[in-house]
Amino acid sequence: MTKIVLVANTDWYLYNFRRSLANFLLGQGFEVTLVSPPGKYAELLKGDGFNWIAWNLGRQSTAPWRELPAIFALFNIYRREQADLSHHHTIKPVLYGSLAARAARISNIVNSITGRGFVFLSSKPKASLLKHIARPFYRLAFSQPSQMVIFENQEDRQYFIREKMIPVERTRLIAGVGVDTDRFVPAPEPPGLPIILLSSRMLWEKGIGVMVDAARILHRTTKVRVVLVGAPDPGNPTSISEGQLHTWVNEGVIEWWGWQSDMNPIYQKATIVTLPTFYGEGAPTALLEAAACGRPLVATDIPGCRDIVIDSVNGLIVPPNDSNALADALMKLLADPLQRGRMGQAGRQLVLDKFNVNLVNQSTLAVYQNLLYKPLSSARTKSGE
Repeated sequence: MTKIVLVANTDWYLYNFRRSLANFLLGQGFEVTLVSPPGKYAELLKGDGFNWIAWNLGRQSTAPWRELPAIFALFNIYRREQADLSHHHTIKPVLYGSLAARAARISNIVNSITGRGFVFLSSKPKASLLKHIARPFYRLAFSQPSQMVIFENQEDRQYFIREKMIPVERTRLIAGVGVDTDRFVPAPEPPGLPIILLSSRMLWEKGIGVMVDAARILHRTTKVRVVLVGAPDPGNPTSISEGQLHTWVNEGVIEWWGWQSDMNPIYQKATIVTLPTFYGEGAPTALLEAAACGRPLVATDIPGCRDIVIDSVNGLIVPPNDSNALADALMKLLADPLQRGRMGQAGRQLVLDKFNVNLVNQSTLAVYQNLLYKPLSSARTKSGE
């Protein structure tokens, strides 16, 4: 039986974003193993019947000598598992996993780039310095011929090709992790005060602070509820503390509902869903799920977001880190229920056509099959594919 290993930097990521793919692969007759650092979602994955292996990885460390134990630990996992293909998600698993898989003689490697992030999108001096380190590291990680790199949006794909980190023939474009459109379904707007919803990890880089400032502007003239859904991420240096979140709640500017296990009813309570992130996104799942639920979107003008939000069609695009522009866009939609309805319908159709989880899983399987069953030299793709 062909064995596939899926690796991510958190068990949370595997549970929320790759569980559907893992189930799909099992249904196709593959043996699947999940690898991540331990957390509360590991037990849920094992409870669903998945083979899960703990991998000790420090998420905040960037010093190479401190990362060698993590690379060696993953190498040992690969050597034991004897997988036919490894698929890495998020930055450190992509970089370290590629090196470990190659050393363990895993013949086929797939890497998913889920966004360029701070290093490649920021103009800050620290980011400029890290770019010079990251580019050759990516080139090394992607140097194995029997490898494919999946991008979630065209801009990220073209950037990596242009910077000569990966040749075009070893890239594929698959829009996000997919949305279960049978689970996330439209519903009429609920009565009562309108709700503006922001669902994400509670990180500054997701634009949480920008949303709070915009909420203060809205509250001056409009009766509206601004709701944050999601939990802080202590492993991330930009995590917002629970104390700060409670301060905003006590101020009366936002409501914080914490982490929610089932987002479908949450989206259906919302009037508008927003993601004012200034972080390099791949294809934000929260926006896709909200669109599948027929909700209009407001998001920032960055890669990933503008692949999902078509300005004035299924939502509005605003400049990043601009609370006034965000407040203006939200106010515009709050005042126009007919436009919200049209945008919600357009968003639902977009997800059905491009981002349905069945399409994503089939496309991912095609990448695997290309590596497992065909010589790589037979794979062809165009830069605009």
